[in-house]
Amino acid sequence: MTSDRMISTYFETGTLPDLPRDHFIDGAFVAADSGNRMESFDPGTGEAFADFAAGTAAVVDRAVTSAAEGFEVWRNTPPARRCAILNEVARLMRAEADRLAVVESLDSGKTLAEAQGDVAGSARLFEYYAGAADKLDGRSVNLGNGNAAFTLREPVGVTAHIVPWNYPTSTLVRGIAPALAAGCSAVVKPAETTPFTALMIAELLLRAGVPAGVVNVVTGTGIEAGAPLVTDPRVRHVTFTGSVATGVGVMQNVAPNVTGLTLELGGKSPLIAFADADPEVVAEGALWAIFSNSGQICSAGSRLVIHRDLHAEVLERLVKKAQGLRFGHGLRNPDMGAVNSERHLEQIAGHVERARARGVEIVTGGNTATDTETGKGWFYEPTILDNLSASDDAVLQEIFGPVLAVQIFESEEEALSLANGTDFALAAGIYTNDMSTALRMAQRVDAGQVTVNDYWAGGIELPFGGNRKSGFGREKGLEGLDAYTRSKSITLAV
Repeated sequence: MTSDRMISTYFETGTLPDLPRDHFIDGAFVAADSGNRMESFDPGTGEAFADFAAGTAAVVDRAVTSAAEGFEVWRNTPPARRCAILNEVARLMRAEADRLAVVESLDSGKTLAEAQGDVAGSARLFEYYAGAADKLDGRSVNLGNGNAAFTLREPVGVTAHIVPWNYPTSTLVRGIAPALAAGCSAVVKPAETTPFTALMIAELLLRAGVPAGVVNVVTGTGIEAGAPLVTDPRVRHVTFTGSVATGVGVMQNVAPNVTGLTLELGGKSPLIAFADADPEVVAEGALWAIFSNSGQICSAGSRLVIHRDLHAEVLERLVKKAQGLRFGHGLRNPDMGAVNSERHLEQIAGHVERARARGVEIVTGGNTATDTETGKGWFYEPTILDNLSASDDAVLQEIFGPVLAVQIFESEEEALSLANGTDFALAAGIYTNDMSTALRMAQRVDAGQVTVNDYWAGGIELPFGGNRKSGFGREKGLEGLDAYTRSKSITLAV
């Protein structure tokens, strides 16, 4: 069924046929042992469109047991075979791309175009790590004295993946693709508001040849399903993407078992625009850096740190562009989709209302909204807060919505101070025509990734991750394999 047909069916009936709604364990869909189920809501209407199984500690235990058994099979699967299987996964994802994109758009609220990009990138991630599966080699070491030595790169074992709701497909794949390439098994806990693409991908993996039990998916809440997963001693690495507060809790939970951990947490990433930058390039870059996916991106360019001489012209252009954005139901493919949940919409609105009460200038936006066609859904206007101080809460706190904080500087040192002036250090953009300035700032800004004159220019081949309260560890690129392998040294007396 094409995406157009699926979309028309959904708008006619309010549901999608054949959605997987149960846990996926040991190669099969498994109903909730408690009988409890949860509703999934369409952010574009605010109405429930499906339900799914609510996991418990007992279900998690069963999933981890399955993954532990699957690991023994998968680790001994020849690397060339793992490579072929992961390439087949990529092929199947492309064959099912329409359905995956429609489900992600419906589940998360993002536009169909954004969901299509997410699915396409995820297929490419499987291909990228397929190419690495048979190249995880060790090295020989010359010890002398009659000893021969070498190293092996071994898979760490069972891995857990706690997946967020803003990019439920690509965040899942950027974790499980390198884990599978390395020979690990996995238990996935998708966000409770976006459970379905993880279940669909688990089934695709089985169809592609991944043995039953190697990848398992347990749906439900963080408390009931996530916590038992990360505290299970059989889990040897946890990959978590989410808020700082929850990430700190995960760190505390894995510590007793000395479990490996990758954390990708919040961001308050600056776009630093110097006086010599092209105003149109800055305005267009800032527009999509903050308003893509309705600002619900950890690495969103949520702060525009701009030279005073450039401020007025860029802001005029940016406001005009922001006011021209169409927002509406994601499946109608507007410029901006809905916010993921009613609760999150209230949090975004609360941030802006507190800024308004402090006297912050709101140059555009600043209000909740609904779909102009239906009057329904959870939407927030593209919003720009101007001329903020370094100590303002809208600068220091991650709003995780379509809200841009503008800060003005006059010198390079002031720009650097403002850019590094939060607890976060995930990403940064630099806009200037002076490459000496660009390189100097790129080296001094505290961030896991920096782009010059083109925000989000990096791809899956580059490592992604943050410093300070943005987390630690790296995903994507060849560095993304490091969390899922460990080095073993072997010495022989000859």
